[in-house]
Amino acid sequence: MSAAQQRLTQVASHFGPGGKKGVAAITEKHPDDIVVTCALRTALTKGGKGGFKDTAAADLLAGVFKAVIDKSGIDPSAVNDVAVGSVLPPGGGATEFRAAALVAGFPESTAVRSLNRQCSSGLQAIVDIANALKSDMIEVGIGAGVESMSSQYGPGAVTEFSDLLENHPESANCKVPMGVLSENMAKDRNISRAVQDAFAASSYQKAVKAQKAGLFNEEIAPLEVKWTDPKTNEEKTITVKADDGIRDGMTAESLGKIRPAFAKDGSIHAGNASQISDGAAAVLLMKRSTAERLGQKIIGKYVAASVVGVKPLLMGIGPWKAIPVALEKAGITKDDVDIYEINEAFASQCVWCANELGLPLEKINPKGGAIAFGHPLGCTGSRQISTLLTELKRTDKKIGVTSMCVGTGMGMAAVWVRE
Repeated sequence: MSAAQQRLTQVASHFGPGGKKGVAAITEKHPDDIVVTCALRTALTKGGKGGFKDTAAADLLAGVFKAVIDKSGIDPSAVNDVAVGSVLPPGGGATEFRAAALVAGFPESTAVRSLNRQCSSGLQAIVDIANALKSDMIEVGIGAGVESMSSQYGPGAVTEFSDLLENHPESANCKVPMGVLSENMAKDRNISRAVQDAFAASSYQKAVKAQKAGLFNEEIAPLEVKWTDPKTNEEKTITVKADDGIRDGMTAESLGKIRPAFAKDGSIHAGNASQISDGAAAVLLMKRSTAERLGQKIIGKYVAASVVGVKPLLMGIGPWKAIPVALEKAGITKDDVDIYEINEAFASQCVWCANELGLPLEKINPKGGAIAFGHPLGCTGSRQISTLLTELKRTDKKIGVTSMCVGTGMGMAAVWVRE
């Protein structure tokens, strides 16, 4: 079966008589639409160096929860369930995330859970809440994501495999380090260093321009945190309100001077891969009828999502496979989409996916991406929603897609409509 046939098989059950109806269908308003009434994130800060280096993941989460309650005006007791995506914390973060919700002001009646689907954890949390809303399991929910890579990233985050797993070739590939497999993929798919550096430089330049113009301000909830000055060891209270990994003056030429990180003759380095970062984001969802009853301002609509598997060693191609499935489910074409937020895990994989899908680079990450401001693993999938909906509103555009590759060989994507 060809890849195209497989995609059709995956989506065939989604359509009833009449099939796809395009943009007109997904922009119509119905009482049972799953809508977003608030989407906020913290700033993203440099792992081990930035504004959140001394702040626990649960504290970041509590901060963004409080911001969502304040901005939306939602009664915390109306929120039935909270799903939080996170990759690194022991025990999946389940205990501290429940505690964070209570600190933020949610009552004991609000349920909380954690989940881990690697780099798509934040998006998976939102989709899980959307599905619970569709099935009437809940009336109001929050999908969120968080990661403190300052405190929890490193060799200890990788599980030791048993002999059973180590001795299966495809299984053993699941724990090949991301940088190594991305280096191999860049060679396999003939993605030159020059192309990667040009893409990375563009990401930095777009992010610098957006930050200077204040385009991130609306989506970022400032947080007051304790921070220890590494030079003086003095503890200070600071307010973190801007991404601190964005670097001005980055060009393809300057990036070309950085030493490869994973192979002597390699093409991947610290400047054309996602930054190690800390951050949190949260999205408030409910049905349109509920939002109208509660007086919630609707800012967007969730339409459809996809999750797919690919070879573990080709993890980076995940968006290439996931995006067409999500578009099919939504009944639209790639040309109907105004903005694509595709996670820049590595310039190599993002460029390859864009080229293979035939997506114009000007539609991808118009305010820059993870290369410029970071990829806190569990946070990214929820962070993208605030970035996307804010930019769609600013540019008076309508349809967006969020997507990412996923560790161990997967891809995920979702389709959104700005209200």
